Amino acid sequence: MPNSALFKPFEFKSIKSKNRIAMAPMTRTMAPNGIPGEANAAYYERRAKGGVGLIITEGTVIDRPGSKMAPDVPNFFGAAMDGWKNVVEKVHAAGGQIVPQIWHVGNVGMAKGWEPSKIDSPSGYIMPDKQNTEPMTEEDIADTIAKFAESAKAAKDVGFDGIELHGAHGYLIDQFFWKELNKRTDKWGGATIKERNAFAEAVIKACRAAVGDDFAIIIRISQWKQQDYEARLATTPDEMTEWLGGLVDAGADILHCSQRRFWTPEFEGSDLNFAGWAKKLLGVPTISVGSVGLDGEFLGAFRGQGSEVAPIDGLIKRIENDEFDMIAVGRALLSDPEWVAKIKENRAEELQAFDRRDLAVLK
Repeated sequence: MPNSALFKPFEFKSIKSKNRIAMAPMTRTMAPNGIPGEANAAYYERRAKGGVGLIITEGTVIDRPGSKMAPDVPNFFGAAMDGWKNVVEKVHAAGGQIVPQIWHVGNVGMAKGWEPSKIDSPSGYIMPDKQNTEPMTEEDIADTIAKFAESAKAAKDVGFDGIELHGAHGYLIDQFFWKELNKRTDKWGGATIKERNAFAEAVIKACRAAVGDDFAIIIRISQWKQQDYEARLATTPDEMTEWLGGLVDAGADILHCSQRRFWTPEFEGSDLNFAGWAKKLLGVPTISVGSVGLDGEFLGAFRGQGSEVAPIDGLIKRIENDEFDMIAVGRALLSDPEWVAKIKENRAEELQAFDRRDLAVLK
């Protein structure tokens, strides 16, 4: 296993990972009042010590009133940055690399008792058939883009190895992609995905201007939405090229292609998954993700389900075939901080199943 393609280094711009394994971003809502403390730093440090090459943090929010859906989602501005600097130093000392996932939730359900003064939304829709707020104004959009760029610059300033923009799962950037929630008729909307890319492309360009050419920008994208698991932005390879090509042209370096099960083919007639097709079509590095090392997909965790350990032979074959460049591991690492080391050292019998109770602690 030490000679597996999983354990070959991956380098691109500022990212220099010792292996092909990333820690997937997983929302924890455990940074008191948005400020990461020692418990948060130790949580990431344990994964770096356990062998993860690249940690992608939980979603961290920009400086907009409605950017988070709960008070203890970590901020990525102001007083929170000292806490994040501590996280970076601990992860680097443990031999890992780390990027923050920079996030704005947009128009989603807020936690009980959390009522932001303003909700940002392309067209005011929380569901395809339910409008609950006003569309963002030009001023709102301009300020949101600027705040993404400010957080990107803050990441570089405190020593992160790149950034990831959260453009998936029905959150704000993805709400602009999706025609069911973006019904705008100005330059931020339109009938085609190329037109609805405008907001994401503006965010990427602003972040690129803030961090320079050599700092890696990842963007996480998905077909499925929390509002509709069957949603698809691209139903053909040509549509996918139009969608993702605009993001790459705007300055995205790496595409983090989220799906619920990494082995699911993206289009009929090919075994390639989402990340495999994105790499084939765009020629840029990609990250795959989805139920790695477990026998149940992650949405089951929110229904009270655990998952048992599953083999990763198929994953290794895909990495060896160069279908994608990295694999992001989520729940397996949540329950087992030493998952990577156990895989590398052929200690499969020691792997731990995912226990949904681990969602409630920073283990």
